[in-house]
Amino acid sequence: MKKSLFVLLFTLVANLWGQDDPRVRQLLEDLALERADDQDALLDELANSGDSFVTSFVDAWRTGEVYQYAPDGSDPIIVIKVSEAYIQLSTWEELELTPSQIEEIEDNKSRPSRRLRRTLSRVTDTVDLASKDVGTRKAAALKLGQSQNQEYLEILRARLEKEENSSAAEALREAIAISLLANYSSPEELKEAIAALGEFRSIGAKSKIETIRDKALEEGDEDLAAIATQSVKYIEDHEAILRHAGSIFRGISTGSILLIVAFGLAITFGLMGIINMAHGEFVAIGGYTCYVMNQFFSEAYGTQSDAYQWFFWCSIPLSFLVAGTLGWLLEISFFRFLYKRPLESLLATWGLSMVMRQMFRLIFGAANVQVGNPEVLSGNVEFWGLAMSEARIFAIGFAGFVALLTWALLTKTNLGLFIRAVMQNRNMASSLGIPVKRVNSLTFAFGCGLAAMAGAVLSQIGNVGPEMGQAYIVQSFMVVVVGGVGNLLGAGLSALGIGVVDQILQPLIGPIMGTIAVLFIIILFLQRKPGGLFPTKSRSMED
Repeated sequence: MKKSLFVLLFTLVANLWGQDDPRVRQLLEDLALERADDQDALLDELANSGDSFVTSFVDAWRTGEVYQYAPDGSDPIIVIKVSEAYIQLSTWEELELTPSQIEEIEDNKSRPSRRLRRTLSRVTDTVDLASKDVGTRKAAALKLGQSQNQEYLEILRARLEKEENSSAAEALREAIAISLLANYSSPEELKEAIAALGEFRSIGAKSKIETIRDKALEEGDEDLAAIATQSVKYIEDHEAILRHAGSIFRGISTGSILLIVAFGLAITFGLMGIINMAHGEFVAIGGYTCYVMNQFFSEAYGTQSDAYQWFFWCSIPLSFLVAGTLGWLLEISFFRFLYKRPLESLLATWGLSMVMRQMFRLIFGAANVQVGNPEVLSGNVEFWGLAMSEARIFAIGFAGFVALLTWALLTKTNLGLFIRAVMQNRNMASSLGIPVKRVNSLTFAFGCGLAAMAGAVLSQIGNVGPEMGQAYIVQSFMVVVVGGVGNLLGAGLSALGIGVVDQILQPLIGPIMGTIAVLFIIILFLQRKPGGLFPTKSRSMED
């Protein structure tokens, strides 16, 4: 059992260090023990390996985590210390050592010489150019280009001749052009580099080109200044497109959150006629549930463990259950007495909202808390130069899943049939034997659960706090009214529309004026269509 645990440990350690090539480990050991006949050739082979373990090892070597050890007087080996384990570099196996042997190892730290450290810097800077991952190669090329180090210019050109991937090759050409801004051999080469960077829409080179343009204007070089001005214009136009595209993307993701929150509100408002001002607090319940799960997994397994990555996926169904249960209890004890009494429900739920927010402050504190991100949601996806947060992409996809789930519930299940019957005519549904009170309880619990899942998703985009739901409650009611009370298609379209318009206006006129403008647009729309996009057609004889 102990041996299997060690196997698991070192498998995880190997993945953490990023090593997967025994040849690279052997080369590093030869380098550290100075066994190489041709050190330059060895360094070139390491640089061309593309193995991220090279960088990890060199960093450990510099910080004193690499040791030289000669067991029982035999040939020396290189040992790496990871946590409390000592691993032989060439075989990647744990060494079983006595306390005296550990002391001997600790006394023999291996460090590179000053000359070798300078050479190793070049290796670690360029090793990612040969990585198996295209994104890593592109990032490494642009980083070297931005350094404008003349030593790396030929390395970039040599790598370009070997590169087969078109997007990575384009990144190399852009990096070479950026480097040429400081290392050009003739004025013509400089102009060609500037023109190429304009065609590449190289945002990273914009400031450098502007500096060259300003200098050219001072010196009276109108030809160079014109080329630089044109390239800057191309880049600025590209930046404007990216800003608008980013606003639309953020608007869709914001609208997706609104959609999840508003779906539950649309159903309960249409079913019960209750203006639930406490609906936003169920969003906060989802956020805090995710926070609690994050803390539990962090303390139980550690943030570096594979198990920690599951905290968010466990939080989504748990937040639905927690909020759904609380919603069910509140419906039978509080909301049931407010049906079809909009003014009373407005005041009562506003008071409930304040009570729930104060409870959040008493339990979790008044300050916002931060929830970690699982690895799969912590990065960005780049598409045509637009960096899109993986968390926001997930929010959009999850909103689509929730919309499909809600549609299936309402159209493919008996509960959905009962909900639609009660919304159209409560008394007639009751006379046909439909358990109206139970339908109300389950529907309200479902709506609260949807809001909580939106809160769990929101925890991956921003912080969690007592007021997080209040930022969405007014907009959610706007979504319901604009879409048409009780109409899910209308709620979905209005959520996306309000989210996109809000995000487009905010950069132009500011967050506050942007929100005011959205409200003004909604008021004008409701003047023309008081019933919303899809007015409710009710057969109710109650009113």
